[in-house]
Amino acid sequence: MTTILALIFVLGVLVFVHELGHFLAARSVGIRVERFSIGFPPRLLTFIPTEKGWVFKLFFYRRIEDGKLEWGPVLEKTLKKIPRKATETEFNVALIPLGGYVKLAGTIDESLDDEITGAPDELTSKNRLQQAWVMSAGVIMNLILAVLVYTGVSWSQGVDVPINDEPVVGVVVETLLQINPETGKPIINPETDKPMMIEGPASKAGLRPGDRIVSIDAIEINSWNQMTSLIHSRPGDSLSITWSREGFQDDTTASIVPIVAGKDVCDCRVIDLGMIGIAPITEHQENDVFSALAYGFSITQGNVDKIYNSVCALVSGNAPFSDLGGPIMIAQLAGESARAGFLPLLLFTAFISINLAFVNILPIPGLDGGHLLIILLEGISRREFSVKTRIRIQQVGMAILMLLIVSVLYNDISRLISG
Repeated sequence: MTTILALIFVLGVLVFVHELGHFLAARSVGIRVERFSIGFPPRLLTFIPTEKGWVFKLFFYRRIEDGKLEWGPVLEKTLKKIPRKATETEFNVALIPLGGYVKLAGTIDESLDDEITGAPDELTSKNRLQQAWVMSAGVIMNLILAVLVYTGVSWSQGVDVPINDEPVVGVVVETLLQINPETGKPIINPETDKPMMIEGPASKAGLRPGDRIVSIDAIEINSWNQMTSLIHSRPGDSLSITWSREGFQDDTTASIVPIVAGKDVCDCRVIDLGMIGIAPITEHQENDVFSALAYGFSITQGNVDKIYNSVCALVSGNAPFSDLGGPIMIAQLAGESARAGFLPLLLFTAFISINLAFVNILPIPGLDGGHLLIILLEGISRREFSVKTRIRIQQVGMAILMLLIVSVLYNDISRLISG
């Protein structure tokens, strides 16, 4: 139940924010919004602002004339409070809480509705800059959400930052998770159903807090970043590491083999990440609003870079397609985050929000990036595509998306079966 509720929370927040971006952008340039739906059909609740007031409808099964059951409105009531603007937009809460959409006038979306009349309040009647603004607003809102979450967490909780970049050990971890080098995932003990642990290489070699790393394989170490770059890039290799300790005249040298601590992406490649189990000296720092905002932008940018390199690695063949996860994986991770607490769930939501933004901006018909591509091509050719052409492009995009959905579901199910 925790997993299901966590998934509904994550997707609900992300979809609402994304579609709200399209909605607000459309309204800002005078485009009529026909429907704003949270969830997928069938409809459960609808609210429509009219000149007579808010029209409320409740949907459920009802019997029609021939005695058959049909899903439709079973209750309709007009709330006399007159809305500020009678936009006639149908605001929906639908029964399947795993998505949502905004239907703009003059668009050909997943429903392949081709009712484009050329009215001034339709999307196609606006200039291309306005169209691009509306189509990109959902992605922008998802990125803003991530920045705000990271900003809010760092502002309220503060952050632990290294005191300096000197290669001085602050923490030595005695035990580390034992990682499967092929999958980058923790190895589970079948008897206890818990992750297996391994003694930390640094602890085993005798490193202690306060030790200063002098050299690695005769390379003089001048900074923490230089040291971690060498260690991260050499998992499984025997490194000759020399360190000095306060109060001892002679330096100590030992051969230390970094263990595989997981997978990382760099330069469109998936690489094994080496670790010996040390961390720098840090201090807890309280952030003001501006420092927290800078931190939020920095973390968001870093995650965008990681996602870009991951997608690049998949497309270039440097990462197996089986690594790609879908809704089942998201549900599992959301459940794990929720069981760890609300803060981890919030941070997970921010990370998935960046993923959603990145996926949506891809130039695939049916996604926001596909719409932007059409707008760009129309601008280059200086003519609008016909309705027939738009429908065909949309059909191709839907076929690609369905293939992608089936593929990631296959990956998810395969992972469930293999454990």
